[in-house]
Amino acid sequence: MITIEKAINKEVQSAITPSDAINLLKEGNKRFLASKHVGRNYLEQVQDTSNGQFPFAAIVSCIDSRVPAEIVFDLGIGDIFNVRIAGNFINQDILGSLEFACKVAGSKAIVVMGHTSCGAVKGACDQVELGNLTYMLEKIKPAVDAVSESGDRTSKNKEFVQKVALKNVELSVDNIMKNSPVLNEMFENGEIEIIGAMYDVASGEVRFM
Repeated sequence: MITIEKAINKEVQSAITPSDAINLLKEGNKRFLASKHVGRNYLEQVQDTSNGQFPFAAIVSCIDSRVPAEIVFDLGIGDIFNVRIAGNFINQDILGSLEFACKVAGSKAIVVMGHTSCGAVKGACDQVELGNLTYMLEKIKPAVDAVSESGDRTSKNKEFVQKVALKNVELSVDNIMKNSPVLNEMFENGEIEIIGAMYDVASGEVRFM
């Protein structure tokens, strides 16, 4: 198993398989939960990556301040691409960013990571309207509509919110597959992995779907 302590170079990135990439993230989260962080010299990594970057994965996650991907996966500078947007949904700009990450820059995995108690998901459940937020929350509404719930369909129902958050991740993964022929072909050829995950803001644990 590859362990990443120094900044990743092209040789190391090339040796990482899609399966390795997911395992690196899983092992990093285990270290985070156990407070057994890899010792890193971040300023050294700044210098080592100043002339190029070779991230092994791309993470699409929420802007929530409690979900810093590099920290919860115990990673350093230059290890991953980190795409953050409220509600971790997928649009054309994010697809383009992911295509760059994988096809151009060589990343081996895409992880769409939602999280518990997501404010954006709660807002979509409550049909919040506020400036540009109204337009943004529309991107999460398909997940709200896809979840069956005979009871309370608002943010007061924590189980409903969690189901919507999970469905939102599933739909985001589907959107990548359906709307990016570039990434779908890479996935079908075994060049990359595309997977969903959920982060628990109460425990720090990441569960892959």
